[in-house]
Amino acid sequence: MLSRIVRAANIVLALAVAAALAVVYWYAWRPLPQRSGKIQASVAAPVTVRFDARGVPHIHAGNIDDALFVQGYVTAQDRLWQMDALRRYSAGELSEVLGPTLLDTDRESRRLRLRRVAENVYTQISAGEREALAAYARGVNAFIDTHRNNLPLEFTLLGYQPLPWSGVDSLLIGCHMFRTLTSEWKTELTKRRLLAEGDARKVNFLFPLRSGAEPTPGSNAWVLAGSRTASGKPLLSNDMHLEYSLPGIWHMAHLEAPGLDVSGVALPGVPGIVVGHNRRIAWGITNLEFDVQDLYIEKYDERTGRYLYRGQMEPARLERELIRVKGQKTIDMPVPVTRHGPLFVSDGDAQMALRWTLAEPGVLRVPLLEIDRAGNWGEFTAALAGFGGPGSNFVYADVDGNIGYHAAGKLPIRRGYLGDTPVDGSAGDADWDGFIPFDRLPSAFNPPSGIIVTANQNPFPPDYPYPVNGSFAPPYRANQVRALLASRQGWRAAGMLAVQNDIYSAFGKFLASQLVAAYDKRGVHVPDLDSAMALLRSWNGQMDARSGAAFLIELAFQHVRTAVVANAAPNASAPYEAAMGRAVVENLLRNRPSGWFADYDEMLLRVLVDAVEEGQRMQGRDLKRWQYGVFSRVTITPPVLGQIPKIGKYFAIGPVAMSGSGSTIKQITPHLAPSMRMDADLGDWDRSLLNVQIGQSGQPLSSHYKDEWDAWYAGRSYPMEFDKVDAKSTLEFRGK
Repeated sequence: MLSRIVRAANIVLALAVAAALAVVYWYAWRPLPQRSGKIQASVAAPVTVRFDARGVPHIHAGNIDDALFVQGYVTAQDRLWQMDALRRYSAGELSEVLGPTLLDTDRESRRLRLRRVAENVYTQISAGEREALAAYARGVNAFIDTHRNNLPLEFTLLGYQPLPWSGVDSLLIGCHMFRTLTSEWKTELTKRRLLAEGDARKVNFLFPLRSGAEPTPGSNAWVLAGSRTASGKPLLSNDMHLEYSLPGIWHMAHLEAPGLDVSGVALPGVPGIVVGHNRRIAWGITNLEFDVQDLYIEKYDERTGRYLYRGQMEPARLERELIRVKGQKTIDMPVPVTRHGPLFVSDGDAQMALRWTLAEPGVLRVPLLEIDRAGNWGEFTAALAGFGGPGSNFVYADVDGNIGYHAAGKLPIRRGYLGDTPVDGSAGDADWDGFIPFDRLPSAFNPPSGIIVTANQNPFPPDYPYPVNGSFAPPYRANQVRALLASRQGWRAAGMLAVQNDIYSAFGKFLASQLVAAYDKRGVHVPDLDSAMALLRSWNGQMDARSGAAFLIELAFQHVRTAVVANAAPNASAPYEAAMGRAVVENLLRNRPSGWFADYDEMLLRVLVDAVEEGQRMQGRDLKRWQYGVFSRVTITPPVLGQIPKIGKYFAIGPVAMSGSGSTIKQITPHLAPSMRMDADLGDWDRSLLNVQIGQSGQPLSSHYKDEWDAWYAGRSYPMEFDKVDAKSTLEFRGK
C-alpha cells in the first residue's frame, strides 16, 4: 500500500516537473534568439551574420539598407521588450500595459510631448535619415510578424502584443536619451527653493559653474596620441556613465556593407552605431552637461486659457492627451502649450512652462550613419555639425595619427540671464537668441600634450563669449585621468582599461586630511574617534568596497554637505545634490571664508562625531570591521521578470558591494555606473577591447543574459573582434 502511494506521488511529481519544464520551454526557451540556420526575409541580397562568443552580431550585407534591416531584426531578437518599454516610456504609454502605478510617469511624458516631438521631427529629417529608419523598422517588424506566438516572456506575462515598429519609435528612443541626459529643470527648481529660504550669496556659492581647476578641453572619455603609446598609433577610451538597467542600455554590433564598416555599441531601437570605430577612425562620447532647458513662470489664466506676454494676453494652444490605463478608464489630460513650451510644473502658486532644445525644429536628428562612415577629421566634424543633441563631448582619433575633441549639439544663446533659476515668461526679456554656432563650440586638434581628457567637467573657457550654464562635474575624475596618462609612455589598450577602473578619490583623501588635522588640533583623545583617526591616517584614498575608511569618509561628506546647506538656507526643504557638491565643500575647507562657520575645525569635529555614530548604527561599534561595500551595495532588477514571486530574484543582479564613488574615475553612485567600456587601439583594431555592463541579450534563459557582469565587475574586458572574428554560429538571411 505504502509503495503504491509513493509510486503515485512520484508520478504526480514527475508530471508536475514535466509540466513546469514544458511551460518553461514554451514561454521562455522558444523565444530565444536564432543564431544559426537560414531566415527568409525581404533583403535584396544574402546577408550573413556571424555571432561571436558574446553574442555580438557581425553583419555582412550587400548594401546598407539590408545591413540596417538585419540590425533591426537581430536587435529585436535580444531586446524587443526593452525597445517596446522604452518607446512606451517616452510616449507616456506604460500605464496601458503595466497599470495605474505608472500613471505619474506617463503624465510627465505627455506633458513633455515626446511623441508629438518625434512625429514632428520625422517630417523634418532628410530622406536619407527616413530611409535608414525605415530599413531598421522593417527588420524589427519582420521579427515581430514571424514571432507572434513566441515573443519574449514579458509580453506573455503582461498579456499584450507589441505594435509594429516605426521610424517615429526610433526617434522616441532618441527622445529617451535626450531626456536622460538633459534634465536641468530639476536643478533650477531646487535652486529657486533654496534661494527663497536662505542667503542668496551662499546659495549661489553652492552652484558654481567651475571649480577653478578644470583641464581643457572638457567631459569619461580620453584619447592618447601615438607619441604616448606602444604602437605609435593613438588609443581612444570611453566609458559612458548611465543609470543601471537590466538589460543594459547598449547592444553591441558590427555592420559591414559597401561604404560602411563600423563596430561598437548601438541603442536598441535605433539604427547605426553610437560609439565605436570604423576602418579609419574611432570616437567616444560623454555628456556635455550644458543647460538646454529653461523654466518660464507664466502669468496664466486657467479660466480663459490665456497668458501674458509683453503686455498682451495670448491664447495657449490646448493639446489633449488620452492616457489608456490597464483595468481603468482612459484619462483625458489637457496640456496647455505657451510660446515657451508646455505648462510643465507648478511650484507654489507659480505655473511654469518648459522650453527645451529637444522640441526646437531641427534639433533631434539621426546623423549616426554620417558619423559611422566618416574617414577623417573634416568628415567627422561635418557630421557633428548636424548633431542637435543631447549636447555631447566627442573625442576622436584616426589611423593617420590625429586626435581631436569637439563639443556638439544645439546650445541656446541666452541674453542677460544664465538659466540657472526659473525666469519671468511674461516680460519677453528671457527668450533664446538662437543657438551657439558649431564653429564656436570648444574644440581641439592634435594638442601638443598628446592627451585629451573629458569627464563631464566644464570645457568652456572663462572668457567664452556666450553665457554658460550647466550641471558640470567637478574636476576630480578628469584630473586623475590626466595624471595617470601623463605618468608614463608606451600605453596599450589593457592599460587604458586599468585607468577606467581606478578608484582613487582625491576629494576623499583631502577630506580625510582635514578631519585628521581638526582632531589633532583639538588635542583631546576619545576612544571611538581615535579608532576613526587610525582608519583615516592609514587610508590610501581608494574607494574600495572592503575599506572602512572609505565608508567613514562617505558618511563624513554627507554630514559636511548637510552642514553647508543648513548654513546657506537654514530652513531648506529642497534636497541639495548638485554635481559640484564635493568641489563646493573642498573650496570652503581650503579657503575657509568668513560668514560661513565661526570655527571650521569645530564643524569638522561635529561632522566626525556624527559620521562615526551613524556608522556604528549601521555596522557596529568595531570600526575595524566596517566596509564601504555595505554602504555602496547595488541591486539591478529587471522591471517585469524581477517582480515574479519566489523566482524573480534569480533574474536580478545583487545586492553586490561596489567599489568607486562619485569622485573616482570608476564613477559609482547608487543610481549610475559605467554602462560600457571601450578601448580602441588604432594600431590594430583587433587589439581593441569592449564590454557592456551586463550582457547582450534581454532574454533570461539566454547564455548572454548576464554573461559579461563578472568581467565588468572585476574590471576585465573582451577583444573587440573586427577583422578576426571567431564565429561561434552563423545565421543567413535570404531573399524571399
